[in-house]
Amino acid sequence: MLENKEGQRIPEVVFKTRREGDWKDISTKDIFAGKKVVVFSLPGAFTPTCSSTHLPRYNDLAPIFKENGIDEIVCLSVNDGFVMEAWGVDQEAENINLIPDGNGEFSQGMGMLVDKAAIGFGKRSWRYSMLVNDGVIEKMFIEPDKPGDPFEVSDADTMLTHINPKAVTTEGATVFSKPGCPHCKRAKDLLNEKNIKFTDIEGVRTQTLKSMGGSGTYPLVFLDGKLIGGADDLASAL
Repeated sequence: MLENKEGQRIPEVVFKTRREGDWKDISTKDIFAGKKVVVFSLPGAFTPTCSSTHLPRYNDLAPIFKENGIDEIVCLSVNDGFVMEAWGVDQEAENINLIPDGNGEFSQGMGMLVDKAAIGFGKRSWRYSMLVNDGVIEKMFIEPDKPGDPFEVSDADTMLTHINPKAVTTEGATVFSKPGCPHCKRAKDLLNEKNIKFTDIEGVRTQTLKSMGGSGTYPLVFLDGKLIGGADDLASAL
């Protein structure tokens, strides 16, 4: 059984990390002392669910976590420092502190070290998330103990809802713009002010904008997959 350790202190471990090409020892005290920290642990860097969903969503929602009193978000995996550093660069995870639990000491102390030898992984961490306040575990979301790699409760949205059920989240925006357009700049400035990630697409013809539901003028903004319109429409929506 995977043990829920709410109310207990986290294991004391020194992690061998890589920072900008150099080795750096980081202790659990360095990470957790005097801070509110969200941790999510996963089976492995560069693996499908971890790379496509688990890490990116925490990275996207990091500004909202910060607005709700979280000092840091930590991603932990039983991988070495080189792998975790490279994965962070690959994922552009600038909002996440990626920690390598290379020897599995932290995961074992948490009771979350599991045997993945059947798929060639050796010992790895079970997938879970937790809220840690000054080294004490306040809340854990542990994936159900069943075959495979379940991903049902340790996601970023579940944790954020626990911290603040009224927190407003967004999946991001897409801005169709053109160089030198002042209204396009205003729309992008508005999104940046609200910490909303967006994709900026230039070079789309006005006829194409009309076919997407716009008026044919720049910018054309989509928020959470929904058509918003121009800069004034975006200001009203926000």
